[in-house]
Amino acid sequence: MMLSQRLIQLFTILLKEDRVVSVKKLADDVKVSKRTVQRELDHTEGFLRKYGLSLNTKAGTGIWMEGERLSKDRLLKELQSRETFDYIDKEKRRNGLILEILKDMEPKKLYYYRNIFGVSEATISNDMEAIEDWFEKFGLTLIRKQGYGVALEGPEKNYRLAVKSFIDEYPDTAGLRSAIGEKKWAVLGEYYEKEKKGIFQLIDYKVLKKVALCLSSIRDKKLTRFTSGSYSSLVLHITIAMMRIQSVEYIEEDPKTLDEFLYHEDYQLACIIAESLENEFAIKIPEGEIAYILLHISGAKIQSAGFEEDYEKDASVREELLELIHEITDIYDCKISYDLKQDEEFVLGLLAHLKPTFIRLKNHLSITNPLLSQIKETYPETFANCSRVGKYIGKKYGFSVPEDEVGYLAMHFGAAAVRLVDRKESLRKVNIGIICASGIGISRLMHSKLKNFLKDRVQIDTYGKEDLTPGALKNLDFIISSIELEDIPADIIKVSGLLNEKELEEIEEKVRHYSKTSKKSQGEGEFSRQLEDINICINQIKGIIKDFQLIKVSETICFDELLVAVSERLSPFNSNRLQIQEDIMRREKISSQMIPEYGFALLHARTKGVVKANFSVCVTKDRTAFINTYFKGIKAVVIMLIPEDDWMAVNSDIMGCLSGQLIENKEFLSLIFEGGKEAVRDYVEKILRHYFKQYLETV
Repeated sequence: MMLSQRLIQLFTILLKEDRVVSVKKLADDVKVSKRTVQRELDHTEGFLRKYGLSLNTKAGTGIWMEGERLSKDRLLKELQSRETFDYIDKEKRRNGLILEILKDMEPKKLYYYRNIFGVSEATISNDMEAIEDWFEKFGLTLIRKQGYGVALEGPEKNYRLAVKSFIDEYPDTAGLRSAIGEKKWAVLGEYYEKEKKGIFQLIDYKVLKKVALCLSSIRDKKLTRFTSGSYSSLVLHITIAMMRIQSVEYIEEDPKTLDEFLYHEDYQLACIIAESLENEFAIKIPEGEIAYILLHISGAKIQSAGFEEDYEKDASVREELLELIHEITDIYDCKISYDLKQDEEFVLGLLAHLKPTFIRLKNHLSITNPLLSQIKETYPETFANCSRVGKYIGKKYGFSVPEDEVGYLAMHFGAAAVRLVDRKESLRKVNIGIICASGIGISRLMHSKLKNFLKDRVQIDTYGKEDLTPGALKNLDFIISSIELEDIPADIIKVSGLLNEKELEEIEEKVRHYSKTSKKSQGEGEFSRQLEDINICINQIKGIIKDFQLIKVSETICFDELLVAVSERLSPFNSNRLQIQEDIMRREKISSQMIPEYGFALLHARTKGVVKANFSVCVTKDRTAFINTYFKGIKAVVIMLIPEDDWMAVNSDIMGCLSGQLIENKEFLSLIFEGGKEAVRDYVEKILRHYFKQYLETV
């Protein structure tokens, strides 16, 4: 029961007195009328009974609290720390009113709420009108009739969603949800002991704990891949469900939906969870409730996705989502949509994200995005673009996409856009020197830690202070030192011996800066490295031009046969041919690269099947479109393969230039459709000659 400040004052007086207290004295002490005292004390029998206490009255004498002294002291101690409301704060009062109504859907008169909140019935009536919209969001109706009171009506499923949403919106529940999501059960217990109020008026902690323990005892791969927020949501949803089932309130069974769920990939996991709950709570869980559990499993966000495992199961769903990804990528930003569609990490990430997202949106399941405010503030343009994407999805499928979901879309699109910028910038390996007094010891520890942290983005060498000669300094971009370096003409970061998190962030930012800029000196060693980089680029370009193939096949060829024909021309070794076929097929399954609006297909992959980068074209013998339905009227298939070696970055950049020209340069595409091998090769050489000139300007 949520107690008003006035009722807490009355209880406190009665608990401290061991004798009868007159109503007049109570009224004077609390500064209200005797009638108000009587109204405040009405309907408190059930609350006091939990403490083994009761109120007794005697006409003409007064009121006293009946019960053991120990029980009185226990309640008195709780009242001193009990949550009270600032009734002047309209929003807090209305949140409290929603909480009271959700706690019990049974009809109650306005004076019941008036007594709890210590305001007039007129104020409560106005509050009721104000909160009606909140309930309507969940398909619930606040029924208000004179002589009947106020009651909440609506489907059981909608009621549960409203309870879960209120928990997400309720102040100070982030700690609760975090403890559940990260499975920190000891922290959860401490949170409950500290916060025996607020949201725990809506959630039974004992039920919550049992549900959490049931789920943690189930060894299932999918459960381990839930994000922290999704795992927390699942626990809370099931907790609410178990509390309602114990009150004999069930989700209505839909025979059509149940038939669909019987063949769902997660149905077995839902049954395992239901069986565990049945054993723990000693109750029978009906099929409709198992379907409800299944719904929340399917709508959960997954940390990572294995393509073969998650998307081969339902090819039609995968194809629909891939088509949607292509559509929304164009809506997000048509200028970079082509490049984003080539980002394998982006496509796979959205595939993993959208499948449960659609289940949530279709069934009005709420999700909380803890980074929403930060995303909107830090990346307003990305969020605005994704808001357009959300509106498109809502219009196409007929459901609203809330801002929390838009925020998650922004995270995927934003990350892909950053990767795109990084790929287009001329990044180079940064040279770092680590200094300590002797050149050994602590500097070696720092070397290992930095190498693990920065990977192949840097070249790290350790020096003693006396080794910092002018020649050595010319070869370094900046220096990391745990000792003072006076009068050293260099960019120096002073750090502690073990490199704390803040220092690592500073170092990473410095690496990011230097990787995007020209080298600061042009000494002999520096010039040698530049020549080496240029030579690598030259060799890759020469290999691409020299090994270009124009492969002609039958117009009736199918996709698998085309892969065989292509791989036979690109490698003399059978094992390499099979590797090429496998890697192209894997990339094609992630996102088909048939581009009918331009008339060509783009088959590209990183593969161990080639030792040099390769750009080739496959066309029909008579230069007509392929007949096989898989190619959808495609006239040419462009093959771009990159070996998995130390020069993947430069090869990716070169291939990116060629693929961009396929879209931007009509003459190039026309030659691919109609020109001979030498004509196409010459044009590839022309494009790469221009690329190399630009490359030289950035070295």
